[in-house]
Amino acid sequence: MMTNQTLNQLDELRLPAMIEEFRRQMELPAMSGLTFEERFAMMVEAEWRTRHDAKITRLLKEARLRCPSACLENIDFAAERNLDRALVARLSDMSWLADNRNLFITGPCGVGKTWIASAFGNAACRLGKRVVSHRVSRLLDHLRVARTNGSWVKMLASLKKSDLLILDDFGLDRLDAIHCRDLLEIVDDRYDSGSILITAQLPVADWHGVFEDATLADATLDRLVHNSYRIELRGPSRRPVIAAQ
Repeated sequence: MMTNQTLNQLDELRLPAMIEEFRRQMELPAMSGLTFEERFAMMVEAEWRTRHDAKITRLLKEARLRCPSACLENIDFAAERNLDRALVARLSDMSWLADNRNLFITGPCGVGKTWIASAFGNAACRLGKRVVSHRVSRLLDHLRVARTNGSWVKMLASLKKSDLLILDDFGLDRLDAIHCRDLLEIVDDRYDSGSILITAQLPVADWHGVFEDATLADATLDRLVHNSYRIELRGPSRRPVIAAQ
């Protein structure tokens, strides 16, 4: 009777993992050899683990990473890629997010920039951080539409909430005046309050030329560049073997 009451109360409290662990313990005679504190700790751990795993799954889904299976542990450090192993190791704990630092990953088409960006996004999600990933051209087009339907402020506010904003394929198209302003708004909102990871084929030194408006380019890059880390990839395209990163 008491057991059923306890299970019902746990169910009302929405603690399904604790219910399953409690039932498991009740069915195992060996559990009688453990103390109450030990058995209770196992129930709490089961609930915590379930909620933690569900949170990570949700964060990864919401991040919409372009390479969702990418992870830092599987990065290929072949010499031809010019990857600084020490830098990647230093960045892998994601502490640069707490410092609101930015990360730029540049290099020719197909060398794995997006894959590595996704790997950092994956690592951030697994630490409980909120990540948002967008291709730059699509994001700016969506913001242009948002200006006309009244959702522009709401969309910018949503972008600001993330711990890490991944902007993929920067510089493929020249930014017109509206795109320049919208990108500045995004960057300014996150200045000293959130990190941005940018991938680009162009080296950072050439980014200024992507902006139609030189003044907005100065303002945007000033906020982005001075507190950033940089990974400059080299080597041939890896498209045929990208899954074997």
